[in-house]
Parts: sequence; C-alpha cells; structure tokens
Amino acid sequence: MNKFFMKNLSIICFIFIPIIFLWHPNWLGFLGIQPYWPLFWLLPWSMLHGSNNGLIFGLFLGIILDSLTLDSNFTQIPGLVLCGVWFGRFKTHSNILVGHFRYGLICSFGSFICGSLYFLQILFKHFPDSTFLIVMPSFQNIIAEVFLTGFFAPLICSQIFRLFRFSREKSLIKIFSKK
Repeated sequence: MNKFFMKNLSIICFIFIPIIFLWHPNWLGFLGIQPYWPLFWLLPWSMLHGSNNGLIFGLFLGIILDSLTLDSNFTQIPGLVLCGVWFGRFKTHSNILVGHFRYGLICSFGSFICGSLYFLQILFKHFPDSTFLIVMPSFQNIIAEVFLTGFFAPLICSQIFRLFRFSREKSLIKIFSKK
C-alpha cells in the first residue's frame, strides 16, 4: 500500500486541488478572497517535469476547475496553461532560503496573470454596460488573491516540491535497481 502512495503521490495531490477549491476554507482568506490554489500544485510539478507537462496539466486543471464552477461563460484554462508553461522554465535553486521566497514571487505573479486573464474575459463580455466603479472591486480581489497566494506559496509549494522530488527519486532508484 505504501508503494502505491509513493508511486502515485503527485496524482493524489492533484485530486485534492478541486476539493480545496470547493471547500474554500474561510480561515485562510482575506477580505473574503482565497489564494489561487491550483498554482500551489502546478509550480512544483512544472519545475520538476518541464514546460510540456506544465502545459498539459495546466489544461487539465483548467478543465476540471471550469467544470466545477457554476458560471460556464468564463474559463481559467488560458491562465493555468500559460503559468504551466512559464513555471516549467524555472529550475530548482540550491539555496533553500532563496527558493522559498522565489516560490512566493513566482506564484504571486502567476496569480496576477490568471486573475487578470479571467477579469479580462469578464470585462470583454460586459464591456458596453460596465463603468469604472464596477471594475474597482475586481482589482481589489485580484490584489488580495495575489497577496495571499504569494504569502502561502513558500510554505505550501516547498512542501509539495519536497514530496514530489522524494517520490520521483524513490521511483528512479527502484527503476535503476531493477536493471
């Protein structure tokens, strides 16, 4: 049983993203806004597996999260795909302290990209009847989401990255020991 969990650890963590997205824990929020949860999984996965896998799993995450939301007019796919490709270009850093802060900065910027692309979809759909006062709360929501994502990313992403790397090293050791 332990071999099964170690072998499929990344997929098991992937399943928890929609659960946390739907759970929406209020005690982790700020001004009623939550961090952008998918980036916490997508960053370590893309850093370990590259841009192509980041693109594929960004697409999968977007499809799953879009199927969970009630409003089907807007999609999260473009932001997650873009972040998956971009995150795959980053490599691991040897300095642990720099790596932790880097997770926060990268996830903050990724959250800003995803939130802005989602907001632009809403803005283009409702462009003729929107006013400047309606747009202001959206900017506040994006900034709060960016702050929370950047605040929690060093803690969450570093732990997930460590789990993924440990799981990957274990599977590579078993593959080489069988030969």
